[in-house]
Amino acid sequence: NFEDGSVCSELTGGRVSLSGNSLSNVIAKFEYQKKNENVTVWDGRRWKRTTKTFDEGKEGEGGEEANRAEAELNVVSEKFKRRESQWRNFISTGENAQFPPEKNRYHLFVAYSSPWAHRTLIVLALKGLQDAISVTMVHPIWQKTRKDDAEDDHVGWIFGNENGEPLTSVNGFGGPFPPNFPGNEPDPVNDSFCIRDIYNLVDDTDGPFTVPLLWDLKGKTIVSNESSDIMRMMNSEFNDFATNADLDLYPESDRETIDQTNNWLYHTINDGVYRCGYAKCQDSYDLAIDSLTASFDLIETILQSQKYIAGNRLTEADIRLFATLFRFDEVYAIFFKTNTRSVENSPTILNYCREIYQMSSVADTCNMSQVKTHYYCSNPDLNEYSIIPLGMDFETTLKEPHNRGDLSNPEP
Repeated sequence: NFEDGSVCSELTGGRVSLSGNSLSNVIAKFEYQKKNENVTVWDGRRWKRTTKTFDEGKEGEGGEEANRAEAELNVVSEKFKRRESQWRNFISTGENAQFPPEKNRYHLFVAYSSPWAHRTLIVLALKGLQDAISVTMVHPIWQKTRKDDAEDDHVGWIFGNENGEPLTSVNGFGGPFPPNFPGNEPDPVNDSFCIRDIYNLVDDTDGPFTVPLLWDLKGKTIVSNESSDIMRMMNSEFNDFATNADLDLYPESDRETIDQTNNWLYHTINDGVYRCGYAKCQDSYDLAIDSLTASFDLIETILQSQKYIAGNRLTEADIRLFATLFRFDEVYAIFFKTNTRSVENSPTILNYCREIYQMSSVADTCNMSQVKTHYYCSNPDLNEYSIIPLGMDFETTLKEPHNRGDLSNPEP
């Protein structure tokens, strides 16, 4: 029992579930040898090192330096906090639904390079919806979206143009890059120059002008630009058109566990890499990398005793995690300075990634060339000359055999 009333209610496989007041509904990864040893606690936003223990309930004071570091992290987190998606309509089989599921009614705009878009592509592939929902891939390198307006400095996703001029990064360095990479296409729906233009068609001039973007061809409007919603729509609402309709990535019986897993993965891994990469002081970086490292180790431990991150069946939590892990060694470890860990040197995580990569059509959604081109050439503040590191050909590593079949998998 902790002094604030929190109670250690469960201890399994390196996880501690807590209930009580300020520490309710959290997950903890702990280091416990004797009383007053350090414990790393998930406080709902990040892993936090504390001297709180399970036998005496002592909690150490953070001190002025720790408080200042946390304040810096809060500033960085707010500055780079992802703006909430503005388009949250939902395709539904319900009666009188505004957006009912129909074959060939919806079009998905995505980028190979975006982890948020990638997760929707993976669900589409696993469910077998390639013939029901059409897809367009945008160009990987952000460009000015209003080239003729010197006062408009917005940069973002543009469409490929095989007849266009070679491109550089927005600061004029790098390349020259082709006006379309393999798989990039012009906008087949609205003939737009950029994703921003599509938002403007429905009078959205504020943005964010992001992908994934699910477009209603019949209603000529945006359905959703929230990746988590799009994943769930494709998982449950298009089964009449899916070749793998029996796959359920968000089963009702496991939703509490999946939601809880999604939560800490988002803050420490999915968004955690960005908190590291965009930190503006050493203290905020140190806090972010400590949280990420603790979570990375926790993932390695969890996957040693169960086949998937939220249990013994594949769920949307695995898709979210894979999209980040796929980019980790080739981009985040270098570009965002998350080099305390790597997938290549984490045997369990590596084999887990191999298994998912080798699932039906998932490899077709993966394009490391465009991933690297986007990150290293769209962020001149972090890479002025748009030099793309050669890397270790991580995608080829994912094609090697895995050993995940050795784990029991009692659930369908």
